[in-house]
Amino acid sequence: MRSSWFVLGLMALAVGSADAQQTRSILFIGNSFTFGSGSAVRFWRANTVTDLNEEGIGGVPALFKSFADQTELSYDVYLETRGGSAFDFHLREKLAEITSEAWDVVVAHSYSTLDRENPNDPTALIATGRELSDVLHRRSPSVEFYVTATWSRPDLTYPEGTPWYGESIDQMGSDVDAGYDRLAVEVQGVKAVNPVGEAFNRAMRTGVADPNPYDGIDADKIDLWTYDHYHASTYGYYLEALVVFGNVTGVDPNALGPGECSGLELGMSRGQVEALQQVAHDELAAAGVRLRMPAGITPPRRPSPCPA
Repeated sequence: MRSSWFVLGLMALAVGSADAQQTRSILFIGNSFTFGSGSAVRFWRANTVTDLNEEGIGGVPALFKSFADQTELSYDVYLETRGGSAFDFHLREKLAEITSEAWDVVVAHSYSTLDRENPNDPTALIATGRELSDVLHRRSPSVEFYVTATWSRPDLTYPEGTPWYGESIDQMGSDVDAGYDRLAVEVQGVKAVNPVGEAFNRAMRTGVADPNPYDGIDADKIDLWTYDHYHASTYGYYLEALVVFGNVTGVDPNALGPGECSGLELGMSRGQVEALQQVAHDELAAAGVRLRMPAGITPPRRPSPCPA
């Protein structure tokens, strides 16, 4: 009898181990803020993800995939992106693609100002976000649906006549975050908000990033934006991916360590990688996310190329 129980115990452990390693599917729906416009991230390691539009994009989804692989999490990563788009575009033009599978996780964001015609008005965001949530849950009732609150845009803050002119650089990011927070409260089926814009604000507030790219970048600080002061730089997309990764998986971004391979391949220093990981950790912790350090994972001491 004891032998039988022992065998059953081993079988249970085997099943538990298999469940722990079960591959999850994740779909990213977005625009240039997901595919990495203006940066080295855009086509980086596109072979590691599946672009449903067949445009050869790597972007933030490829960074997520790299982080997952390094922490021994099994994810099949997909993306469906179109520059300048909001939720309504994907619902109108890409419904077949975004419902082609019963996804385990979906991460999505809309236009950067909440509404292209009415900046800082979340009305359309909430309406189309509700429709997107309904569509995704009809296809996969158990889907975990995350929305990403994006960042402040210097091009809409510093020049006269722009929507956030006269406000501090962090205000747009906070306004966008508030819009997505309303969406998460009012729309059933939204699991959580990825606080990317607030992470940008934290990076500026703590001296990791320069707040004004129009007057030059201070020594030893990074520029979160690319040449147009609108889209993110490689650093900005890296921070976005860290926040999304930590929020979706619960793994502490610091678990990746300063030798994290994606940062090396994208030209970052160990100090920059470490600083951005800490910003992501701190922002997620402030948002109440319970982060964990994965057992048995030792961050590399020295940067090395990501596995092929």
